[in-house]
Parts: sequence; structure tokens; C-alpha cells
Amino acid sequence: MAPRSFWKGYLKLSLVTCPVAMTPATTENEKVRFHTLNRKTGNRVVSQYVDAVSGKPVDEDDEVKGYQRGENDFVLLEDEELDAVGLESTRTIDIDMFVEADSIRWIWYDKPHYLVPDDPVGEEAFSVIRDAMASTGTVGISRLVMYRRERAVMLEPRGKGIVLWTLRYGDEVRQPEAYFRNIDEGENDLELMRLVTTLIEERSKPWDPDMVGDPVQARLLDIISAKKKGGKRPAKAKAQEEERPSNVVNIMDALRKSISSEKKKKTKT
Repeated sequence: MAPRSFWKGYLKLSLVTCPVAMTPATTENEKVRFHTLNRKTGNRVVSQYVDAVSGKPVDEDDEVKGYQRGENDFVLLEDEELDAVGLESTRTIDIDMFVEADSIRWIWYDKPHYLVPDDPVGEEAFSVIRDAMASTGTVGISRLVMYRRERAVMLEPRGKGIVLWTLRYGDEVRQPEAYFRNIDEGENDLELMRLVTTLIEERSKPWDPDMVGDPVQARLLDIISAKKKGGKRPAKAKAQEEERPSNVVNIMDALRKSISSEKKKKTKT
């Protein structure tokens, strides 16, 4: 059973409009979550804002956003002023422009969402917009209020539907040149390249979601299960001491040993 949509509105391109529904493409519902409790009473602990100087709790009505312009000097902004700078409509994805699909680098991608038609009557309009983007190799760019913030979004045709990605803000992305500029661009030794390529081929497998499983969460669930039954909690996993690599390494020898080790593993299995 598909998850319920968390957003419903309209997809619009010029005069073409169709009702759509959106659901996050990822979920954290399966994560183990904890509440903070008072050990003495077993009651949950509630967080509360307090005045940094007086130490007294602050009523919700007295909370206000402030932009710091100097030491202990803030510009106060009311909720009405913050709302006024947002989009007028929070329920319409109005596609402003299209760009080449491969022109947006992966680093700008934030969160993916599945976008589907929400009315049989609007399916034709939805399908035409989706297929036209696919045939031209383009993605749509729009803006939308999501998670209480106005965001740039990208609409990417995917199979029968559309994946809507929220995009990171411009000031959130660091340019790679500042970090990669000092890496040597010299050509690699052909024999070393051949050995590393062999090692890659030896370790290549078909993608499987189990490859990104969370072993820590699995162990947490084991502990919780044991405590529910009133038994002893599982023994603590021993941390493996990492062998500190030598500063002087013969790369050729290390690669040949690695390849030999991989072949022995395959022979055993």
C-alpha cells in the first residue's frame, strides 16, 4: 500500500494545469527513535525556551525572530513580515523555465519526491508535460513553499511519473575547485592503472539496497528486543583496532597482494 501524499496542489505550464499529489521518495520512519526521560520518574522531558539572561521560561506569544547586527543588538521580524516575502501561492508548481537535464550537477540535489496526477481527468496534461521533457532531454525549474521555506525545485521525468527534487540554496554549495586545486594532475602509471582496474573488476557486483543497510540500527533493535523480554542485553560489539598504514608503501606490491587475496576469496566461495 502506497504512503499517503503529504502535499496536494496543481502542476502548471502556461495555460495547462492539472491536479497533482506529492510524496517524499525517501523515509526515516524505520529509524529507531528515542525520547529523553527523567530517570527518576520515568516521565518524558519537555524542551522549553528560556531567556538567556534571566533564565525564566518564555511564553510562545513572546517568541520573535531576530537578525543579529551587532553584539546584543538584533533587528526583530514579525511572522507577518516573514510571510510577506514568500510566494503568494503554496499550492501551485508553476514551471518557470526548462534547462538541459545534465546541466544541474548532483551537488545541487537535495530531497526527492514522487509527483503523480491526482485526478484521471488531469492525467493527459500530466503525461504530455512529462513526455515532452523526456523527449527534449530537459527538466523543469519552479519554486514552491515546502517544509516552511520557499525552495527552488526541479521536475525530472521518471518512468510514468515525475520526480520533484528540492534544490539546495546557492549559498549552501561549496565549489570543488577550492578543495581539489592542489591535487596533482600528472598521468598515472599504466601498470598501476591495470592492477587497480583488475581489482575493481574483481569487486564489482550488481547493486543491491542491502549494501547500504544500517548495522548499528540492527544492533539497537537486538538490544531493545532483549530488554523487552527481560533478558540480558547482547554483548557489546568489540571495536576492531585499525592498523595504521605505513607512510612508505610499495603500491605495486600492495595491489598485487590485494588481487591475489581477492582471487583466494572467490576460490573459497
